[in-house]
Amino acid sequence: MANGLGSDTGDVFARCLPSPNDRAETHCGRGRQKSVWKVLAVTLLLASLVSAQGAPRIMSVEPASGKVNDNVTLTGDKLGKDSVSAVFLSVEKDDFKAIVVEQTDSKIIIKVPQVKPGNYNVSLQVGNQIFIEPVRFKVQQ
Repeated sequence: MANGLGSDTGDVFARCLPSPNDRAETHCGRGRQKSVWKVLAVTLLLASLVSAQGAPRIMSVEPASGKVNDNVTLTGDKLGKDSVSAVFLSVEKDDFKAIVVEQTDSKIIIKVPQVKPGNYNVSLQVGNQIFIEPVRFKVQQ
C-alpha cells in the first residue's frame, strides 16, 4: 500500500476503508463508489453511442412486401462488404439467410429466401454477430 491510502494501482474503494483495528463504521467510500459507478455508466453509454454511429443500419426496404425469390432493396448506411457479411430475414429465434445479389455502402439487394409467408425482421451479420434491425419485411404467398 502506498502511504496507507490504498494499493499502488489506485484502488478508489480501498482509500476510505477503516483499518482492521478500527471498529468505527465509515461511510466515506459510499460517495466515491456512487461517483465511480456514475462515471462508469456514462462512459458505457457514450461508448455505445459512438459504436452505434459506426454500425451498419438499414433505413428502408423496397418493396415492403414480396414473394420468395423476389429481389428486395435495402438502403442505409455502412452496408458495404467490409461491414456486412450476410443478410437474414428473422422471426423469433430463426434466421433465414438471403442471397445477396448486389452490395454497396448505401444499398444491398437481396433475394427473398425460402420462408413461410409472414412478417420478418431484416437482420445484418457484422463479424460473427447478427443484429436485428428495426425494419420489417412481409413475405407473401
